Amino acid sequence: MQTEKVIDHIVTWLQEYANNANIKGFVIGISGGIDSAVTSTLCARTGLQLLCLEMPIHQAESQVTRASDHIKWLKKNYNNVERLQVNLTPTFDSLVDALPAVDNEEDRFMSLANTRARLRMTTLYYFAALNKLLVAGTGNKVEDFGVGFYTKYGDGGVDLSPIADLLKTEVYEIAKVLGVNEDIIKAAPNDGLWGDDRTDEDQIGASYPELEWAMQMDEEGKAETDFSDRQKEVFQIYKRFNRANRHKMVPIPVCEIPNSLK
Repeated sequence: MQTEKVIDHIVTWLQEYANNANIKGFVIGISGGIDSAVTSTLCARTGLQLLCLEMPIHQAESQVTRASDHIKWLKKNYNNVERLQVNLTPTFDSLVDALPAVDNEEDRFMSLANTRARLRMTTLYYFAALNKLLVAGTGNKVEDFGVGFYTKYGDGGVDLSPIADLLKTEVYEIAKVLGVNEDIIKAAPNDGLWGDDRTDEDQIGASYPELEWAMQMDEEGKAETDFSDRQKEVFQIYKRFNRANRHKMVPIPVCEIPNSLK
């Protein structure tokens, strides 16, 4: 990958999109992870207004620290960056208290995890409308179009996706050239939805390089019978997530009414 040229291409694309939309700049949620760090830095490079939001919800301290350090670094290097923290923990807790009780709390763990992402999306759009900004997405190619590892109408609810055509390993390459903090580059990918340090690999069962390999094999028309041992296991994991999350990756189904009935 021609990393420097890719960086310049994305920055130009962001500038042109915002200018054509008559928008002042971007708002982005900073999680302390590699994707939001890279995306926010690319947005900062446009010279347009960039509002970085920290939106903790029972967040692990390590994630909070990485997010804070990254925004400090951005503000030191780019004079168009603004910072704002909105503690969503009380809001989340109030919503949970208002919801009906369930017999088994574990039954709603995933729903509540996704609710965190949707609260953050709502907050991002509040500030986007208030300041005439675009919500910048942080999803990469394997997450958005491979395994669908994001929340529908949560972190998937954005105005534009600057890094969605980059594989995770390519995002890391860009991070190094941009000078992103080493703590973020070294940290294991984490979706920040569980209030602990469980990683994406813990949840998925495969690393991003493995998933990228499986995505490539799938695009080449391979089947699980073409592989054995760990490769077969990874390919099965990829296909399972891809099938289960396909509804996130395709347009919402529309019931079309025949002309004869109109």
